[in-house]
Amino acid sequence: MNTISVKLPDIGEGVTEAELVEWYVKVGDLVREDDVLADVMTDKATVEIPSICDGKITWIGGEVGEILAVGSELVKIETAEAVVTEAPKEKPPEPVKKVEAKKEIKVPVTKSMKARASAPPSKGKKPLAAPAVRERAKEAGLDLHKISGTGQDGQIIHADLDALLVSGGSGRAKNTSVNDIKIVGLRRKIANRMATANTRIPHITIIEEVDVTEVETLRAKLNDNREDKVKLTVLPFILSAIAGAVRENPEMNAIFDDEAGVVTQFGGVQVGIATATDKGLVVPVVRHVEARSVWSIAAEITRLSEAARTGDVKREELTSSTITVTSLGPLGALATTPIINHPEVAIIGVNKMAVRPMWNGAEFVPRTMMNLSCSFDHRVIDGWEAAVFVQKLKSLLETPALIFMID
Repeated sequence: MNTISVKLPDIGEGVTEAELVEWYVKVGDLVREDDVLADVMTDKATVEIPSICDGKITWIGGEVGEILAVGSELVKIETAEAVVTEAPKEKPPEPVKKVEAKKEIKVPVTKSMKARASAPPSKGKKPLAAPAVRERAKEAGLDLHKISGTGQDGQIIHADLDALLVSGGSGRAKNTSVNDIKIVGLRRKIANRMATANTRIPHITIIEEVDVTEVETLRAKLNDNREDKVKLTVLPFILSAIAGAVRENPEMNAIFDDEAGVVTQFGGVQVGIATATDKGLVVPVVRHVEARSVWSIAAEITRLSEAARTGDVKREELTSSTITVTSLGPLGALATTPIINHPEVAIIGVNKMAVRPMWNGAEFVPRTMMNLSCSFDHRVIDGWEAAVFVQKLKSLLETPALIFMID
């Protein structure tokens, strides 16, 4: 009889600990080699931990939400030839006993039983209730004519008043449930990152109105006859505009190591796309946007978003972004105040589109408008630099032909 210990492996360079986010086994379960035992999460990805042998789980090393050090014991597995992994043999079926059908017994319905479902008394009839019940109803401001009695012969009893008072007099029961939800896994990672970004970065947010009528017209024309191929949304144009604006404002495409006091600017534009999944928000990265066409950007956004939602996104696809875009799509508001993806220095918030009457100098005309909410790290980005960058984005999106003319 042997007991084998499965330890938390070294799952990445520089990773010293991981959070236990899900168990797939419990003590007493039989497992086979390569069966998934648990999921653990690092700062970079969620990793499945497989069994290294066949056997029975005899011990597990923690609860969901606990932080485990690399090399610590995760589970213990008892393995030996004596361990039975087959399902137990089924017992032979017991003989079926012949049971005589019971005769139906009819219970007479009494007058009091009918009264339990009685309707409230009419206004002209005095409600049937004891003096103590009447006094209590008067003090509570309850109209006995509107209360159904469940006592004998439809009498209104204290229980009827209790039920009505619990519902606040509306006839609907109050919901007094309380549900404590432990913040673990990806949700805890998001909470920690947001807290870090919000406490360490002094944000400045600029909200600018952009006329995207021409972009929408161009997008519709380019999507004609695409059939089942990837179609364009507004996001590929926004990413292309960011790449164009970064050429004139390279300080936006950077990260800030505030402990070392060093800002690192990048030539390659690696755009993180904030993506909602069932387990929380993840940020897959579209690499080298500056070298891609809008079609290539659209295809990559589609691929990464699907991989993120299904959990198939790779660790390296979630790291090393230099600037981030966040969008709620049609659910978005008129304006938001996005929080920077630390240690980056800028984030672009895309808000929902709306057709609004706009003055063209002679008359009001319908135009498709959208607000961009752009936040910057005010420690390294001045307000003037931020405004220049946002205006460049605005000009590229309002005249989309310029996007295709960028060298």
